[in-house]
Amino acid sequence: MESVEAVNSMESLRIIESWPVPAAAAAVVRADGSLAGAHGPLDHRFPLASVTKPLTAYAALVAYEEGAVELDEPAGPEGSTVRHLLAHTSGLAFDEHRATAPPGQRRLYSNAGFEVLGDHIAKATGIPFAQYLNEAVFAPLGMASSTLEGSPAKDGVSTVRDLVRFAAELQAPRLLDVRTVAAATSVVHPGLKGVLPGYGHQSPNDWGLGLEIRDGKSPHWTGAASSPRTFGHFGQSGTFLWVDPDAGAACVALTDRAFGPWAVSAWPPFTDAVLAELAAARA
Repeated sequence: MESVEAVNSMESLRIIESWPVPAAAAAVVRADGSLAGAHGPLDHRFPLASVTKPLTAYAALVAYEEGAVELDEPAGPEGSTVRHLLAHTSGLAFDEHRATAPPGQRRLYSNAGFEVLGDHIAKATGIPFAQYLNEAVFAPLGMASSTLEGSPAKDGVSTVRDLVRFAAELQAPRLLDVRTVAAATSVVHPGLKGVLPGYGHQSPNDWGLGLEIRDGKSPHWTGAASSPRTFGHFGQSGTFLWVDPDAGAACVALTDRAFGPWAVSAWPPFTDAVLAELAAARA
């Protein structure tokens, strides 16, 4: 991957300068792994909050491909599997290790589910999950500034410079078989309703394996121009990562202000500006 410094920033990325946050950085990565632009303090380490989940999910999929776990083996509450935990269909509550619904029947977004997932992988591999995440994802991708400092659901810390590497990996996998990534970015347990944190009830509330799928959700944190195939995640620390296969690009934005009305207002027009600039460059 070319160096961030070698890339002239896209004009749309400068919009982050107007966001009401102490610090922000962003970058756009094309499907071929090249950088379309970057802006802000690229080496600043930001708490990721739930943008940690796609990283945890990727490590879980590495464990699957290595044969340490199977997606349909039991994990979590009775009747739940690794696949259920990844797809937020285990029935576990948001932040409590208790089941509130039978597995596979509701889309219950769950930090607890990802914590159970991390424990399950640690037990299966004999390696503490933070170490496994580093060995399976961070180190191979050269994400030297990324760490997991607690919960596999929400305690990752990283930089834009590191996450552009992960965004490139999501578009052109090297650590996983492309078929595994295709499955992770396709709807798992279609048709389930649920709440998208910060955006209310969605019907359907589609997810893949650790990655949210936009489909026709409204309201949403991506843009009006984002394709239904867009997938990614946002975090309550004011962070997001999306990949839009139709646009042939991914975008990472990290801030140090908690998600709130400012983000609901700022993020969609920012994404639309990024997509418009990408489309104009292709024209």
